[in-house]
Amino acid sequence: MPVTIKDVARAAGVSPSTVSRALTTPALVQAETRLRVERAAAELGYQPNRAARGLITGRTGNIGLIVPDLTNPFFPGVVKGVQSRARESDFSVFLADTDEDPTAEAGLVRALSKQVDGIVLCSPRMTEEDLRAVAGETPIVMLNRRVGQIPAITIDNVDGIRQAVAHLAALGHRRVAYVAGPRLSWSNRERARALRSVTAGSGIDLVEIGNFAPQFAGGVAAADQVLAAGVTAVVAYNDLVALGLLNWFATRGVKVPEAISVMGFDDIVLSQMVSPSLTTVAQPQETIGRAGVDMLLQLLEDPDRAAVARRELPSQLMVRHSTGHPPTT
Repeated sequence: MPVTIKDVARAAGVSPSTVSRALTTPALVQAETRLRVERAAAELGYQPNRAARGLITGRTGNIGLIVPDLTNPFFPGVVKGVQSRARESDFSVFLADTDEDPTAEAGLVRALSKQVDGIVLCSPRMTEEDLRAVAGETPIVMLNRRVGQIPAITIDNVDGIRQAVAHLAALGHRRVAYVAGPRLSWSNRERARALRSVTAGSGIDLVEIGNFAPQFAGGVAAADQVLAAGVTAVVAYNDLVALGLLNWFATRGVKVPEAISVMGFDDIVLSQMVSPSLTTVAQPQETIGRAGVDMLLQLLEDPDRAAVARRELPSQLMVRHSTGHPPTT
């Protein structure tokens, strides 16, 4: 027979109502009593009834996660982080994919908000006006974007770009291309802005190319323009674009890194599996997802934290075989 709340109450030496408060609103129960109830529940294997708990707390026990493209290998790592952290807090995750369509995002947020307590919105493509509108309707934490006072987890793009430029400069590169990502991407704007700032004081001539789709095909489409630009190195918006560049350079017989160095952004699993392996600026994908859930749960407990909810995670250059010294001729 399944363990009931009365069984836990009997084992902990308290009333069933105290068990209910200890497991749903622990702040209302003395610490010693709460620990005794939690210990009894764990020993007996008690699983609270989610529907009943929802009636008491007014919560669904669900959170939403919206990503722009699940086929992009960057986002499954984020999803894994969100799901593992949510599971630890006994929340379920509803996942939706916008297929890089900014017009679909607002509709998905509003549809999910009826079924969840809050939403983690990953790399949203919506306009700032639309983001402010939906953030006023349901608790939201954004990943990889910052708009006004909306709670957000971001990556230190500036330091990542600084590491990348320092690496290329130390190798001797003086003319570098940037293959830009989607025009509506906040990360793309941040990386382009950082590249302009950092290269301006390093003696490197920056050539900006595109905007291109943040996919393998985007790198293939950009490759000939990169070669025509007369650069000795190229920084791609993300690893998928960089892999597209590597593929097309190989087709053209252009050796990497002997003829041109290639660098990506994200450090997806595939970046280590290609030949040459890809130098890239790593983003902690699972950590981003876990941090987003942590922030959302904190906001659900204390909505007043929203005005100061900001966190920036570090990036790290991963030097591999796709970057080297520029050609001598």
